[in-house]
Amino acid sequence: MFFNARSAPIRLVFLSILLGFQADALPQEAPAPVPTRVKAVLAAHDIPLDSTSLYVHEIGQAKPLLEHQADTPRNPASAIKLLTTFVALDVFGPAHSWPTEAYIEGELTDGQLQGDLVIKGYGDPFFVTERFWSFLREMRRKGLKDISGDLLIDSSHFAPEMIDPAAFDGRPYRTYNVQPDALLINFKTVRFTFVPNPQNGSVLVTADPELANLSVANRLRLVDGTCTGYQRGISVSVQNGGLGGEVGFSGRFPSRCRSYSMSRAVLEPTTYAYGLFRSLWTEMGGSFEGRLKAGVAPDYDEPFHIMQSRPLGELLRSINKFSSNVMTRQLVLSLGVEAFGPPGTHEDGKAAIHRWLETQRLDLGELVLDNGAGLSRDTRISAESMGQILLKAYTSPYMPEFVSSLPLAGLDGTLRNRFVGEPAAGRLHIKTGRLDHVYAMAGYVLSRTGRTFVVVAMSNYPNVHRGPGAEAQDALLRWVYAQ
Repeated sequence: MFFNARSAPIRLVFLSILLGFQADALPQEAPAPVPTRVKAVLAAHDIPLDSTSLYVHEIGQAKPLLEHQADTPRNPASAIKLLTTFVALDVFGPAHSWPTEAYIEGELTDGQLQGDLVIKGYGDPFFVTERFWSFLREMRRKGLKDISGDLLIDSSHFAPEMIDPAAFDGRPYRTYNVQPDALLINFKTVRFTFVPNPQNGSVLVTADPELANLSVANRLRLVDGTCTGYQRGISVSVQNGGLGGEVGFSGRFPSRCRSYSMSRAVLEPTTYAYGLFRSLWTEMGGSFEGRLKAGVAPDYDEPFHIMQSRPLGELLRSINKFSSNVMTRQLVLSLGVEAFGPPGTHEDGKAAIHRWLETQRLDLGELVLDNGAGLSRDTRISAESMGQILLKAYTSPYMPEFVSSLPLAGLDGTLRNRFVGEPAAGRLHIKTGRLDHVYAMAGYVLSRTGRTFVVVAMSNYPNVHRGPGAEAQDALLRWVYAQ
């Protein structure tokens, strides 16, 4: 063929156009089949393949790489937190924070308050003991020392909802069953530590934090034995009443345990705040002998002190990496307040999330949100819908904050013990979800060749949570990583 240098650009343009038409005329590549290893794992455990939904979509591609039962609504367990947290991030922005305010009702003279101290909460999702201590310490620094009146707790920013913490699994004092509250301090949780003392045959029980209005009844017996068994043989009882309560421990504690710890949610949010306030205020050298009042604070011109929470961009890491149910539910109520005004309710929060989906033109007709945290038998979403949320999040200006909030395989959060030492470690940002007969995961995979994929897998089948679900999903993640 005669080659004319001048005609070369024209020929190249023509050739590229021709090849483009040919490419468009080619049939779209069919989705990949379910990986052989995934099918083998499920088959080995007698789990039907159709009990599992899979969705894999490479960022930037028009169609998914893999779809299997992707439009079937399933229970995602805690993986639904990805929807709630991303909506909150998009609505509030990563710098958003929640205030907690203190007011003084009466005259403050030479450190003496002749009147009540008022604390009003606005739903801080992470108002832990250390931050409450700082909150009180700043008031001491501003000159408040002795309080002659009472402590008024105002939680009216969220509406009181009659939700039984035992409704999910009959364990009302487990930390994962804690209900939201506008002034929720330390998730109203106490960590109890048990240390055997063979010299006198007793068991030392300590509480952290110590609450001035919570007593501990230690009826444990120390017996010879290995450090095994459910709760190491400890039975727990909780009695709440009035301004405080009692936690009782009984049973036979094995002497070969160096120590053992358990955390339990005790008291009500207001009585917990009252007891912790009394303990910390006394430790700081202040005096307070008043009682607890719960109600709505009067209108004040200016608070005596305000503490802002950590920004949402930071809090997302605690929520998603460690799958905090109550922190997620605090976000749901906060979204309700933002959309419809106080007091925040679960129903308003869910309506706010559905409104956001409509504005984003995300049609999740099968979605059943329930509490937004995944601790529910009723929550439903399809793998494709979850994938669409993740694809949307990846185009968000807050994508870095969102992705970095997910557990990182082999390194941290709920994925810290998976893929350890494997090439995929550190390249999988995955949120997991687990309930009885439910195992799910969703997130992002950076493959060995540098391609980024959205990956969703949800299995709903008897006993899939006892290992088979994780094994099959690990096989899927390794397959995606190898792309």
